[in-house]
Amino acid sequence: MTRIAVLLLAVLSINFFSVQAQSKRKYTTADYIELYKDLAIKEMKRTRIPASITMAQGILESGNGNSTLARKSNNHFGIKCHSDWNGQKVYHDDDRRNECFRKYKTVYESYIDHSDFLTGKQRYASLFELKTTDYKGWAKGLKKAGYATDPKYAHRLINIIEENKLYLLDEEQEWTRSDAKKSVSGNDNFVINPYNTHVPDYNNGVKYIRTEEGDTFEAIATEFGLRDWELYKYNDIKKGADISKYRYLYIQSKKGKANRRHQIHTVKEGETLHYISQKYGVKIKSLMRYNGLNENAKLKVGDKLNLRSKKK
Repeated sequence: MTRIAVLLLAVLSINFFSVQAQSKRKYTTADYIELYKDLAIKEMKRTRIPASITMAQGILESGNGNSTLARKSNNHFGIKCHSDWNGQKVYHDDDRRNECFRKYKTVYESYIDHSDFLTGKQRYASLFELKTTDYKGWAKGLKKAGYATDPKYAHRLINIIEENKLYLLDEEQEWTRSDAKKSVSGNDNFVINPYNTHVPDYNNGVKYIRTEEGDTFEAIATEFGLRDWELYKYNDIKKGADISKYRYLYIQSKKGKANRRHQIHTVKEGETLHYISQKYGVKIKSLMRYNGLNENAKLKVGDKLNLRSKKK
């Protein structure tokens, strides 16, 4: 592979899901739980902080991941800078104007720092004498130790945990979509193992995951309760393909059209119909229909492709 080709692939990888940030929808509590419960469980195993507590705090502090602080700074727990913070900072109005908050590169960094923050402060030490299944004791202990100024903080955490059955995560049981108030997919019998290694996200309203070293199509299909053929179909990939060539895989069927914000795509060097289909979360057959193309069509730089039907 030439140096130019390598650079081109790098650029395409960086920009692959740039549209995802632009079309980000508002998450529900059920969305948030499904997206980040795995991180909470990993941290529970590492530090003994109940996953239910971590999830409830994330839901409450970040507004289900919809707050400005969460979206722009990946800060899901409202942790302020403090004198011992040497990382990136962002300024945001809270109890006072223009307060300093911690900024993270990823959501997982926020979860790790939340755990380290609790384990590293003496005022929270007594909490670790409690069982991981004692979510009420943890909620009351956090309030007593001064984690939040809200007098109803413990009550709010307990309500979130009980309304969404988050205590199941502490008991190391499987968590199902039917345990949440609202199912994301509508399939309430679909069971997800809470020890998944992949954290799903959404593009064009379609759930996808970032592939990791050592992944196989079969393992990912098993992880998310899919049949072998579904993963290939959802991504317009032929069986037997090399998974290392795909940084992102959809675990739901792509849509028949792009988000309203994306009507036209101008083809750039190296782009294929499959790449554009994956970038916008639109089925290849829909793109072919909108543009009068067949699956063997060769795209040219500068071509304008319709991402939605021209019909009103």
